[in-house]
Amino acid sequence: MNAPRFAPPPAAVVDADVAAALAEDIGSGDATAMLLDDAPDSAYLLCKEDCVLAGRPWFEACHRALDPGVAFDWRFEEGDRVANGQVVATLRGRNRALVTAERASLNFLQTLSGTATTTARHVEAVRGTGATLLDTRKTIPGLRIAQKYAVRVGGGGNHRIGLYDAVMLKENHIRAFGSVAAAIERARGLHPALPLIVEVETLAQLREALDTGCTRILIDDFDAATRREAVRIAKAAPYAGRIPLEVSGGVDLASLRGIADDGVDCISIGGLTKHVHAIDFSLKLGPTPTA
Repeated sequence: MNAPRFAPPPAAVVDADVAAALAEDIGSGDATAMLLDDAPDSAYLLCKEDCVLAGRPWFEACHRALDPGVAFDWRFEEGDRVANGQVVATLRGRNRALVTAERASLNFLQTLSGTATTTARHVEAVRGTGATLLDTRKTIPGLRIAQKYAVRVGGGGNHRIGLYDAVMLKENHIRAFGSVAAAIERARGLHPALPLIVEVETLAQLREALDTGCTRILIDDFDAATRREAVRIAKAAPYAGRIPLEVSGGVDLASLRGIADDGVDCISIGGLTKHVHAIDFSLKLGPTPTA
C-alpha cells in the first residue's frame, strides 16, 4: 500500500477518538454480535454516494481496537474521488469484531468524507483566484482535530485549532482597549510568539492594523465595494500585500467566487465543518460481489 498523501494526526489522537466512540457504542458488550461463532470472515466497504474519501485512520483504528489481526486491502487513497457503487476496501478478520466495529468505523468515515467532499467543492469554486479556503472552530464537539484533518484532505487550510494557538482580536477586545493599535500592542506584549489576527470594521481600522502590524486582518461584514477598496489599500504602497486579508461571515457557495475574485487572500467558512452532509457507506460481510 502506498504511503498516505495526507499525514493524519498523531496515533494517540486517533486512538482517543476511537476509544470514546467504541465505549459509547459497545458499553457492556455487543449483545447481538455474541450470537456469532467468532469465526474468520471477510467484508467489503461500499461507497453509495460520490465523494472525496477521508477518515481511513479512524476506520482502521476502530477495527484494530477489537481485532488487532484484521487486514485491510484499500482500493482508494485518502483524498481520492470515489463514485457511487464502488468498493472502497475489503477486510479480513473475526466476524464478531467486524460487525461490532461497523457502526463506529462508518460514522467516522461518513463524517470525515462529508467534510472533505464539502471542502473540495468550495476549493473548486475558487480555483485560479489565489484565495485560500480556511475552516473555523465550528466543529462537532470532540472531533475538531479529525474534521480539520478532513478539511486538509479536501484541499482547504486550517484556521487556528483553538483559543490557545493564536490571538484573535475581535470587536469586543478592541472596544475594551479603545483602539486597534492599543489592542495589538497588548497582544504582542503578552503573546509575542503567537499568530495575531485582527478583525476590523472600517477602512480606518484597516489602516490602523496595517500600520501597527499583525499576522492577518479579518475584514468582516464589508460590502463588495468596501471589500475591494480594502484589498486595494492592503496591496498598495506602503503595505504591498505583506499582511493577508481574510473574509469571514455570511459566505456560501453562491457568493464564494465573487468574494475570491475581489482579491482577498483567505476566506474562512464555518459551513465546511458545521453543515455536515454525511456520505453514505455500507460495510457488508462476505466476499466482494463480482460485476
